[in-house]
Amino acid sequence: MEANISNQIKKDPRTKLMAIISYIFVTIFTVTCLLPFILMISSSFTSEKSVVTQGFNLWPREFSTIAYKVIFENPNKIIGGYVVTILLTAIGTSIGLFLISMAGYALQRQDFIWRNKITFFIYFTTLFSGGLVPYYLLMTKYLGLKDSYLSILLPGLMSPWLIILMRNFMKSIPHSITESAKIDGANDFQIYTRLILPLVKPALATIGLFLALQYWNEWYNAMLFLSPNIEHRPLQLYLYNVVTQAESIKNSAANSNIPPQSMPNETIKMAVGVIATGPVIIFYPFVQKYFIKGITIGAVKG
Repeated sequence: MEANISNQIKKDPRTKLMAIISYIFVTIFTVTCLLPFILMISSSFTSEKSVVTQGFNLWPREFSTIAYKVIFENPNKIIGGYVVTILLTAIGTSIGLFLISMAGYALQRQDFIWRNKITFFIYFTTLFSGGLVPYYLLMTKYLGLKDSYLSILLPGLMSPWLIILMRNFMKSIPHSITESAKIDGANDFQIYTRLILPLVKPALATIGLFLALQYWNEWYNAMLFLSPNIEHRPLQLYLYNVVTQAESIKNSAANSNIPPQSMPNETIKMAVGVIATGPVIIFYPFVQKYFIKGITIGAVKG
């Protein structure tokens, strides 16, 4: 009976038409998402003259690696930038996941009478900010984090939005489970580590990806708090400085009547994009299924 119904559904012309339309739509959407990355990679291996005179193309008209030669002119700096960024990303993501998951677990506990008030105060911080000057004074004068990697690590450990997302996800766990564990003699930390964390792996993957992207793309705090005399600075800040210097050289050349196509600028921007996004694109497929499930459940539960 079920097989006959399944065959009828498969043979239904309307079902086939909808499937074809869906496949076409998904294919177009996929190509639309891939084209910018293909264009970025292609342009990074194109000469500046070709880009200036003929525009961007999906295949290099005039192959050149000058953009990468400029970026890797100081290999020690870019390798050091990779090391600093990877360490900050790994440490920040690990500690941030631990703190955010603990906060989310506490705020979803029905026997915690202050959970709604604390949640409101956490949300309140997303509406108002103390401003850049007080933030800078706090980090440098009162906390003494000038020229310290902690000035990059600490601000990203706790995010109000990620705490609320984790709290909403943990609401899907029945309160009876934690009550049963308490009856069996487990304390709060044992419940959190042995019972709750294994049940929220999709949420951990989702929030972990957000934290990792945040630390990977961090350059603003590094620009504020790390002096130029710091030997190894985060990768994104190094790449930002490369692009800024290339733009400055181009402007100086324009004032000196030097042809703009002789100075690599647009191709450097594309090469910087490839270097910055490459590791993230490689890493994302491994957590994709957890990311989609976690963001869906965390957004629906409230």
